[in-house]
Amino acid sequence: MDRPRHATDDALLEYVQRQTFRYFWDFGHPVSGLARDRGTVDGTGNDVVAIGGSAFGLMVMIVAAERGFVARADAVARIGLILDFLERADRFHGVFPHFMDGATGRVVPFSPKDDGGDLVETAFLAQALLCIRQYFIGDGEAGLRAAADRLWRAIDWNWYTRGGGDVLYWHWSPNHDWGMNFLIRGWNECLIAYVLAAASPDHAIAPEVYHRGWTDSPTFRNGRTYYDIELPLGPDRGGPLFFTHYSFLGLDPRGLRDRYADYWVQNLAHVRINRAHCIANPKGYKGYGPDCWGLTASDTVGGYSAHDPNNDRGVISPTAAVSSLPYTPAESMAALRHFYDDLGDRLWSQFGFIDGFSETADWYANTALAIDQGPIIVMIENHRSGLLWRLFMAAPEVRTGLRRLGFESAHLT
Repeated sequence: MDRPRHATDDALLEYVQRQTFRYFWDFGHPVSGLARDRGTVDGTGNDVVAIGGSAFGLMVMIVAAERGFVARADAVARIGLILDFLERADRFHGVFPHFMDGATGRVVPFSPKDDGGDLVETAFLAQALLCIRQYFIGDGEAGLRAAADRLWRAIDWNWYTRGGGDVLYWHWSPNHDWGMNFLIRGWNECLIAYVLAAASPDHAIAPEVYHRGWTDSPTFRNGRTYYDIELPLGPDRGGPLFFTHYSFLGLDPRGLRDRYADYWVQNLAHVRINRAHCIANPKGYKGYGPDCWGLTASDTVGGYSAHDPNNDRGVISPTAAVSSLPYTPAESMAALRHFYDDLGDRLWSQFGFIDGFSETADWYANTALAIDQGPIIVMIENHRSGLLWRLFMAAPEVRTGLRRLGFESAHLT
């Protein structure tokens, strides 16, 4: 498709945000308005919607209203449709499933036993609900605020400690009970679940669940050095870059600290290591370099994979570098320019960047995924204005939760 050229970085960022927004607005499910889990770049999709991807889409709609991509009243109407649908959809102790049917609100099993509540996907949604409540403060927007608040307050975080244990569990199903037996332990994308679980007005966990459960993992603390960069937390070489995005769409990492880490230092190190690996390019993949980097979960040659330096398949995911713009503005902007200006004939679509590509395999995805498109818009906005960080961190419950867990932040002063 034709691509306009942009002389300034800010003009290009605005265009990328506006174009990528079409995934959530034009391609949103026609009944519920929720974000389809995935679609082809020609606009083909099905009824499966993703709660995490829809959460990111709701945050995107705030950006769209703020930037004038759509009229504020239209954003209120679309978000109202979505929240009304969610109030009638399947929930399990207030927790939504990973996937649901966008026409009916019924569970679409993610796997044979994963047919109930998914606490992490719901945490991403709660992050969005609080931003909605903080942003839409007009006189005619009280219904939207009330719906967001009801959904947020109904999440029974404490239930997902499995009877008062010292860790959160990812899944519960009325058919399989705790059969998934997947404990939420770090370091990964799930910090937001513990912050919000501690912040809940009605169903809060004890701080010990965070300190004993979240941190009780062999991949929580790191402290090793890669490419002369020390990594405080996480698996070897950092893992996929969505660790630095999903929890931090609303949770502001700037100056955010607790007894375990400074989270700006953590995320910056993770991004720099990921980029340094692509520059070193130990497997000799075509195209990798200072302006072509970024390993994270995305479609890949023959399927889907969580790419990282230890699982490098030669696939670059544009969301990885572009959504890292707040951490590495110059390096991420150079990558964005390369993806758009130099490779755009293959990478650009009606929904923004395609999900992934491999120059070695001459493979270019024909898909866009909600969980990858959403962070592009939100993190560009956090880089440009800090909007979502400001909204989320202004929620009184968030401040309470962070204090209960022992965090420090300029937002808490």
